[in-house]
Amino acid sequence: MKKDLLFLFIFGFSMISAQKKFQIIYQNNDYSTSYIADKNKKVIKKLDDSYILNYRPETLGYFSIFAMREDSGWVAVDIDGNKLFKVLNTEVGTPSPDDIVENRIRIVDEQERIGFADEKGKIIIQPQFEMVTTFHNGKAIIGEKCKQVPWDMHPGENDCKHYSVECEKYGYINSKGKVIELGTHTFDEIVKKINWKLE
Repeated sequence: MKKDLLFLFIFGFSMISAQKKFQIIYQNNDYSTSYIADKNKKVIKKLDDSYILNYRPETLGYFSIFAMREDSGWVAVDIDGNKLFKVLNTEVGTPSPDDIVENRIRIVDEQERIGFADEKGKIIIQPQFEMVTTFHNGKAIIGEKCKQVPWDMHPGENDCKHYSVECEKYGYINSKGKVIELGTHTFDEIVKKINWKLE
């Protein structure tokens, strides 16, 4: 019985700890070492050198987004330095992790399928979509059978490698991830139908 109570106490304490807002700070203009700090910038934990680049330091949140030495892409990290999930990079060739819009941030799995987590770092829509936009008024546009179309058909070695995504099918989901519609529509038709806007 005592072991069970001890486990519940430790588990409960770790859950409370993980639900506190924190920020990432640097000290003495040394941007090679990151620190987890509370809202008053009091250091909670020093992070090792596997945490390379922080997205938006000194921003309070329930998780912070890092580029990690051993991971490609962006990783959400909690107050204890635990990895929660990978965050979608929104632009090829540019460090541009997704932002929280309508309490949703796009995440990706190992197969590059896209889902969503909330602002507290809880996965609320499992990664399953090939293409999905941010939410607007509780709806997000999805696409299936997608391909990348380069902006420049013959880019030089030093030219940008940007592209557009074109899909054979478009539709939309609600805030819980339920597919409301999916078919041979154009992206613009779905935008107009649900009055979607980029936030």
